[in-house]
Amino acid sequence: MDLKDIKAIIDLMKKNSISEFELERQDFKIRLKRGSAASGPAVNYDEAPVQTFIPGGTASASGTLTTPPAATGASELEIKAPMIGTFYRAPSPEAANYIEVGSEVNPDTVVCIIEAMKVMNEIKAEVKGIISQILVENAKPVEFGQPMFKIRAM
Repeated sequence: MDLKDIKAIIDLMKKNSISEFELERQDFKIRLKRGSAASGPAVNYDEAPVQTFIPGGTASASGTLTTPPAATGASELEIKAPMIGTFYRAPSPEAANYIEVGSEVNPDTVVCIIEAMKVMNEIKAEVKGIISQILVENAKPVEFGQPMFKIRAM
């Protein structure tokens, strides 16, 4: 890999708001990281969940990739984005949304899809409650850890 290729990767990172990039080959390894230590929490990749991509299949992020909701109030929880991607409220443009404000959800309820690298990842609620707020617009990008929904716990 030459300097021209590295500059192209950096340009892609800037254009797509990617904060970290890592590539490893037999005799070559490169890791690029944008921003400063003050820009956000560090992620320990040895402890981070791993998603398996199956060629030609659809990977689901519902199990290991969805982060547990974080408490925001006495009984209100957040469902946070487990990855960077594009947020979709429905399985297709002509289909009904998975959930609306006021919808009751349980841990296995699919609440949205996040598209990452052309793979549609179903995101489940992982808690029981009632959706009190939808924090992201349909077809908009989300960042890792970004709150997407608020839920009143039951």
